Amino acid sequence: MTTHRPRPASRPHRSSRALATALAAGTLLATAACSGGQEGPAARESAAAPAHHLERGPSPSPSSRLTEEGARNALITEADIEEQWQKSQAPPQSWRDSLLLGEVDAAEFVTGRSDAKECQRLVDALYDDTLLGKPSGPTALAGFEQGDSRLLYQVAGYDKKTLDASMKWLASLPETCDTFTVTGGEGGRRTVEVTETSLPDEGDARQGLKVQLKGENEGTPVTLTLDVAAVRIGTDAFTVMNGGLDGADTPTTKNAVQHGTQRLEEVQAGRTPAPTPSEIE
Repeated sequence: MTTHRPRPASRPHRSSRALATALAAGTLLATAACSGGQEGPAARESAAAPAHHLERGPSPSPSSRLTEEGARNALITEADIEEQWQKSQAPPQSWRDSLLLGEVDAAEFVTGRSDAKECQRLVDALYDDTLLGKPSGPTALAGFEQGDSRLLYQVAGYDKKTLDASMKWLASLPETCDTFTVTGGEGGRRTVEVTETSLPDEGDARQGLKVQLKGENEGTPVTLTLDVAAVRIGTDAFTVMNGGLDGADTPTTKNAVQHGTQRLEEVQAGRTPAPTPSEIE
């Protein structure tokens, strides 16, 4: 079930410190998430086939392969996502929490145990930052905070076969993992719902998804909402994971996708991305 909520005028005060702890962005990474597919402009030129199964032609060949410096330059900044986001001082890899840890309940999948395996793969991939598979080239991570919300952004170079397979896998998840249960860990039994979302028409291919996880944290009912976006440009790609117990701010996700695409394309062309206007002030 996809939840679309208006952007609140102000974020509600978190009465329990435990709930804020549960929002470490690593909590988000341990969530199960899925995606429906969306592809480039050329896909829409053919009404005979679903857009999420088509891609436009490859981007112009970059002047060189992605480098470590290039991956870092391609990372978005606070100015790219606006609002009151601040760069996290803690390394993104340290954002871990027990709320979403556990094993997918395979007993739910009576007609297809393979679906349970795919959902577990998703849970594991989000937790260890391998949503699009293990990068074969350079990778860079950046984390941002706004109140109790967290945003993780990753840029990396991939093997083409691996990247194509990962995007196809993400496109299948809304059907195979639309609703499932995670058990174990300190979070007890949690229900996960996954739905497709739309993203800006950027890159060669993209996948958008929303994940809602309902469970308890120290006896208090909580709902964690997470936006996830994956955008492929050639054999490079970036992912966005954004949300929290107050919901996922979709405009922030879309800003990250638009500015992230621009920055990565600049790097692929052998240029250093120009500062976002608000960075120059």
